[in-house]
Amino acid sequence: MPRKFRIALAQINPTVGDIQGNCEKIQQYLDEARRLGADLAAFPEMAVTGYPPEDLLFKKAFIEENMAATRRLVESSHGTAIVVGYVHQGERTTNAAAVACDGVWVDTYHKIYLPNYGVFDEERYFTPGSVCPVYEIDGARIGVNVCEDIWFDSGPTSVQRENGAELIVNINASPFHTGKSESRRSMIASRAADNRLFVAYLNTVGGQDELVFDGNSIICGPDGGTVARGPAFREMLIVADLDLDQVDRSSPRRPAWESHEILAGIGSSKTVHVPGCRAKERPAKERPALAPPPSGSDEGADIGAADMSAVEEVYNALVVGTRDYLGKTGFQRAMVGLSGGIDSALTATVAADALGGGNVLGITMPSRYSSAGSIDDSKELAGNLGIELWEVPIEPAHEAFTSMLEERFRESEPNVAEENVQARIRGNVLMTISNKYGWIVLTTGNKSEMAMGYATLYGDMAGGFAVLKDVPKTTVYDLCRWRNRNGASFGTGDGVIPQAIIDKPPSAELKDGQLDQDTLPPYEVLDPVIKAYVEDDRSYVEMVDSGFDPAVVRQVMRAVDRNEYKRRQAPPGVKITPRAFGRDWRLPIVNRYRQA
Repeated sequence: MPRKFRIALAQINPTVGDIQGNCEKIQQYLDEARRLGADLAAFPEMAVTGYPPEDLLFKKAFIEENMAATRRLVESSHGTAIVVGYVHQGERTTNAAAVACDGVWVDTYHKIYLPNYGVFDEERYFTPGSVCPVYEIDGARIGVNVCEDIWFDSGPTSVQRENGAELIVNINASPFHTGKSESRRSMIASRAADNRLFVAYLNTVGGQDELVFDGNSIICGPDGGTVARGPAFREMLIVADLDLDQVDRSSPRRPAWESHEILAGIGSSKTVHVPGCRAKERPAKERPALAPPPSGSDEGADIGAADMSAVEEVYNALVVGTRDYLGKTGFQRAMVGLSGGIDSALTATVAADALGGGNVLGITMPSRYSSAGSIDDSKELAGNLGIELWEVPIEPAHEAFTSMLEERFRESEPNVAEENVQARIRGNVLMTISNKYGWIVLTTGNKSEMAMGYATLYGDMAGGFAVLKDVPKTTVYDLCRWRNRNGASFGTGDGVIPQAIIDKPPSAELKDGQLDQDTLPPYEVLDPVIKAYVEDDRSYVEMVDSGFDPAVVRQVMRAVDRNEYKRRQAPPGVKITPRAFGRDWRLPIVNRYRQA
């Protein structure tokens, strides 16, 4: 008889701090896993608290409530073993996974490798673990570890394999950025093949502040092939039957330098028997619920959701990040200032897809410099999206400001100050309406503008959430074109963004004949330099040697360094690149270091 093990991965969307709500969700998925006859149900890293809880971890009451909630979950673990992420408080605080069955808390795994780079700051809160246990569950030998632990060629997985593990269950809260899902898939396939066992990688899903978690949970077999995969950006219980007789018990493929001494330095091993999971009768097993097969695969294959293009992934991340930021903070309606430009058009489209058109308000605020085309384009966009549109002309306020400041400005030539008055009037209009009705303002600036300081403090930067904060301008165009071709799944159809908006040259329309390229290089020239400096940490010499125009490199480096004070005052926004302005960019405001 083949040794079958049924595993259920609960790819869920917790909310930081909503311990009761998170546990209710966990219980619902546990009940479904039990109904489907799962031998083991796994839940993401810190599923009880939500991830990342940041300085909530310094609140004693928060830790105690999370511990009590985890104990209640353990008590409900009848007939199915569970692995659930929580925060453990004993002699030390750890990022932990509880292992339980039939109401018994059998053991706790403590995360060994604590990420402390980019958006991660786990060494601030946690002490690393030092034990790599293997759990005997229904005759199967299961290694449990957490997130970063799986990313090392020689890590807890290696120790657990040495101790006889046939399946590794790795629970995660791994944030999205472009290209990461494929690198994860490749890494998990390598871990499974190199160790000749099954690896079940479970990732959380949903938005939390600036982070978006994309799910894309995956199970790989001993040959590295994909057994099952969860969808991107949505919740699902992924259930799969694993034939443990496929596990190759010969020596794993290991680096030549790896030794027993090396493995011992990672953590000690132990084996823990998980009693009682077969003690209760179970319903007859039925075909498990699996994510649909990817496009091009055999119908019915046990593989997950369709592969997404990079642009599609980014668009979905923006929608999920916006939906969850507003939903989890309690906002029911969003406002977008519609200028007739491409950034505000994309922001409004993402908002409508995230919240429904009826929950989005567009506001057009024409000035003496606004073209008739821009106003008409905004009206067409609003009609296509099914959003309400208000028109609030700013000319009376503009005239009032000009009159108020006329005496003080009489001796100077007009400059950017007069231009920015208009942006600040618009920001004031938006924030006043927000204050009146309690609707959140979505700002529309993109990463290229934020890098270069091409934004007005207390003007177009005024708002509660910056949808495009980490989206380069060239990607804005890609996203608009993609959305215009792929609108059916969002309910508003294709072609919602007028082609005239996509085709017109970018302009702030703060003076006659103004274009972005009056002060900035073309975006197709600018964006690669910004990426090289901000995301890749390349030096002036490296960038020039690779072929970038030295003048553009100098302009970018100086602008990025000089405008950090603006970015510190910007609202949070969705992270979609490997390095975003915000939580994983910490440039000093007072900073005299210059390379060029």
